[in-house]
Amino acid sequence: MIIFKNKYLFSSTVFFKHILFWLCVLFYFMFSSNITNFGGGYIQLFHSTLKILIPQIITAYTCLFVLVPRFLNTKKTTLFIIWVVLLLIFMYGFYLFLHMFLYEPKYIQFYNEIAKKYAEETYFERLLSFSAFLSKSIKFLTPATLLLMASFYKNQQKLLILNEQKKTAELTALKHQLNPHFLFNTLNNLYTLALKKSDQTPEVIERLSDILDYMLYRCNDTFVSLQKEIELIENYLSLEKVRYGKRVQISFERNIQQDVKIAPLLLLTFIENSFKHGVSQELNEAFITINISLKNNQIIFNIKNSKPTVSLEKNTEHCIGLKNIKKQLELIYPDNFDLDIENTTKFYTVTLKLLAK
Repeated sequence: MIIFKNKYLFSSTVFFKHILFWLCVLFYFMFSSNITNFGGGYIQLFHSTLKILIPQIITAYTCLFVLVPRFLNTKKTTLFIIWVVLLLIFMYGFYLFLHMFLYEPKYIQFYNEIAKKYAEETYFERLLSFSAFLSKSIKFLTPATLLLMASFYKNQQKLLILNEQKKTAELTALKHQLNPHFLFNTLNNLYTLALKKSDQTPEVIERLSDILDYMLYRCNDTFVSLQKEIELIENYLSLEKVRYGKRVQISFERNIQQDVKIAPLLLLTFIENSFKHGVSQELNEAFITINISLKNNQIIFNIKNSKPTVSLEKNTEHCIGLKNIKKQLELIYPDNFDLDIENTTKFYTVTLKLLAK
């Protein structure tokens, strides 16, 4: 019931706007005309305007609801042009009918000598006048063009809104693909400590709580504080240090003179991948070096990790994660990012440059 009511109100609004538009067209022609040329006064002027306005209305809505959807929107441009020309010819013939058989008999007494001489021409003689046809066709098409431009603008606005909604939905879906993976890793850390009955368990729970609080409530915007992202990374690194101990050497340097905005969880994803693919399967000591800096309003992120001598995992999952990151970058930073990945037998290096927000 509510949906029906909303549709009805929307249709009423559109109908009112179109009525207002045609009233403006009517008043424009009437007030822009010289009343001294109409011996019959404003009634004659109104009828003179009406015989132009009716073909304009028919032309406009035929183009708007028939020709454009059927031909122009389906990229049948040639057929569209042909049908528009045929429509104009028909409208010109209809206009001559209104003029000769309804308007002219009533107001011919007010014609000057030139107009009376023109009135002696037959219907077909007037129909074959190309200059008159061209002049009237321009008048017939002007309101139709304005309405089509308004419709095109409205459709573009709708398309922009839909694209923005689609982008938001895609980003949300991508984040949901990444977040459970991260939580699984951190919960594994906590599980390992709990089994060992480590004194570090309360600290891990506190850091995990901070991470969850940030991910659930404080990083839902498209852009967040870079400093907050750095704090998130520090919490994550603390958890991983507890988990791996001396098995990994971690270096984290940051050179940020001012706080700027960045898309949430992007940097953390690269760090998470470094631990998963570079540390978890390494039996000997591994290393990860991370550097975040801000230069000329550009965020520069670099991470390098050692690779295990023997890898038992397939690269499929790693490729999926990388595709997700690239998709996020393309959505949030179109033409404003540079991602360089160097994959050798011993090292995996990622350099990401982003335009700070």
